[in-house]
Amino acid sequence: MNYTIFDTPVVRPIIRWISIVFLWLNGWKTEGRLPEIPKFVLIAAPHTSNWDLPYMLFTAFKLKAKIYWMGKAAIFSWPFGPLFRWLGGIPIDRSQANDVVAQSIEQFQKNEKRILTVPPAGTRKRVLNWKTGFYHIANGANVPIALGFLDYKRKVGGIGKVVQPTGDMEQDMESIRAFYRDISGKYPLKSIAAATAIVGPAG
Repeated sequence: MNYTIFDTPVVRPIIRWISIVFLWLNGWKTEGRLPEIPKFVLIAAPHTSNWDLPYMLFTAFKLKAKIYWMGKAAIFSWPFGPLFRWLGGIPIDRSQANDVVAQSIEQFQKNEKRILTVPPAGTRKRVLNWKTGFYHIANGANVPIALGFLDYKRKVGGIGKVVQPTGDMEQDMESIRAFYRDISGKYPLKSIAAATAIVGPAG
């Protein structure tokens, strides 16, 4: 799980160049920079389209961020499983939410450097609340949460502010949601959760 496209010597600079050119040709820009923090949870929001993954990876390459990202276990089936793992993907069984949180915390404890990307919506479908697994992971591992985003309206992707969990999830989540209220996913009606005050279950 540790060896990904971000570690491949010959491929890495080529893909970074391709990422920069792809974003430029499609009119996309980046904002923010990679936090100078060895370990943190990176929110991936809004998540409304299959296009989010390539744009996220291209943005990560441009920002020189080695990320691991969570995805539903189904997409890691043959023949694409090995490819998605090489791209930094970690298959997630959504029926085992508590195990996912515990295993993610353990990975933070075992590694000196780790950027774990988590989509709080948990799905591309329209949702009424965010799952809070990313918060429990960050709080349990005592690492900050960086607010990553893809704003399709402005064609801007990047990393915003960094939030250190205080243990008061309701207050911290309100601060996080406030950041995303003006950020539009590819299909805005599916990202309604960012504009609500509802917090979903862990997962």
